[in-house]
Amino acid sequence: MNIQEIIAKKRDKHKLTKQEIEYFIENYTNGNIPDYQAAALIMAIYLNGMDEEETTNLSIAMSKSGDILDLSELGIVVDKHSTGGIGDKVTLILAPIIASLRNTSG
Repeated sequence: MNIQEIIAKKRDKHKLTKQEIEYFIENYTNGNIPDYQAAALIMAIYLNGMDEEETTNLSIAMSKSGDILDLSELGIVVDKHSTGGIGDKVTLILAPIIASLRNTSG
């Protein structure tokens, strides 16, 4: 397996396997895949899309590419990501709503 084959496969509108996605994430994050090849794959994904399974596999591979904190001792933990900026209209109201729900269960 190599990145050129993965890029060509997505360019040609084929579905990427879990192993291909994991290969890309692992090798990009450890520096074995240069930015220009990652950009080529991302462009192919942008132009041809990903189905739900590919998107799930990409999300999981990305989440496993870094450190994972075990916060299970805190109980239920919810994480909301945001790119921030003026387009973020959810974060400002979501945190207080979630916080208000905490006291309704006890």
